[in-house]
Amino acid sequence: MSTVPHTPWPRAVGVSVALAVLIGVVVAAFSWTAVTSEVKNLPVALVAPEAMSEQLATALDEKAPGAFDLVAADDRADAVRLIESREVYGAIVVGDEPEVLTASAAGAAAAQLLDGLADPLQAQLQAAVDAQAAATGAPAPTVTVAVTDVVPFVDTDPRGAGLAAASFPLVLGGMLGGIALTIALVGVWRRVVALAVYSLAAGFVAAAVLQLWFGVLPGDYLVNSLAYSLAFAAIGAPLVGLASLVGRPGLAIGPVLFMLFANPISASTQPVEFLLEPWGAIGQWFPPGAASTLVRDLAYFPAADATFPWLVLAAWALGGLVLAVVGGFRQAGGASRRAVEEAEEAEGIDPAEAAFIAR
Repeated sequence: MSTVPHTPWPRAVGVSVALAVLIGVVVAAFSWTAVTSEVKNLPVALVAPEAMSEQLATALDEKAPGAFDLVAADDRADAVRLIESREVYGAIVVGDEPEVLTASAAGAAAAQLLDGLADPLQAQLQAAVDAQAAATGAPAPTVTVAVTDVVPFVDTDPRGAGLAAASFPLVLGGMLGGIALTIALVGVWRRVVALAVYSLAAGFVAAAVLQLWFGVLPGDYLVNSLAYSLAFAAIGAPLVGLASLVGRPGLAIGPVLFMLFANPISASTQPVEFLLEPWGAIGQWFPPGAASTLVRDLAYFPAADATFPWLVLAAWALGGLVLAVVGGFRQAGGASRRAVEEAEEAEGIDPAEAAFIAR
């Protein structure tokens, strides 16, 4: 009577423990930024007389130490320009008509923080007016601080939930393309061409869903689609390249690099400044962060300089292509032994043809 061999107990327990550790790593990666983030160094424009500027800066620092990085602006129009170019997240305007300017499209967390400044600012200005009126004996006018959202989200997505929710599928879509095409196809150039077709099509589909169907993405549809396409390529191309260079084990680098490391520090749901330094800035050098910034700029801040995220995504896509080419020709014959074996197994052809296909 034969018996079916069983997995040794030590190995069974080891696999269970390893999976538990993996879950811990995933939970830590996605929770770390939320737990360690803090309100700090938020760029905010300030329009006020010099004497009042110093008083406001002191009052803000007492209320929230280190929370704001005040940037002087000439007038309200200048403050609006700074907001629309994403140089600041909002503005405080002190004058005959005091006002707090916000830009919810730049981030709900920053907009809520600036909203909370209206009442304290109004109380401070009212106290100053009352003191002046008491000194002159004149009646004190009532001070009202208005709050204006200079760059709001579209009506179909008033809180930006749809745009924020699309950031994770973008990362997942890029990895899916790189992994699936590497497993399904044999031959470096076939994978590269297929990834280009996939990225272009997926970008137009993603933009169509978000912009034409759900209506949560404003801006130019063609430009938005190209941005998504480049983002998919920037994530998928390195996976194809690594698999070409070191074989299919290279695919394991994708989830670790893009999902567990780069995605949590992408600042897709909060200002870069709120993340623990220097991780917020580092996140912008990776596709998830660059793509999130680029899509937001194109959709809501056309006046902003989007050169950097475009270049970051293009560099990752080109880097993946270079890795694929190097991997395809890393041996004298132009195809690795592993690639030839894959081609022979998948296509059922002779080794000569396999070597050519594997390129």
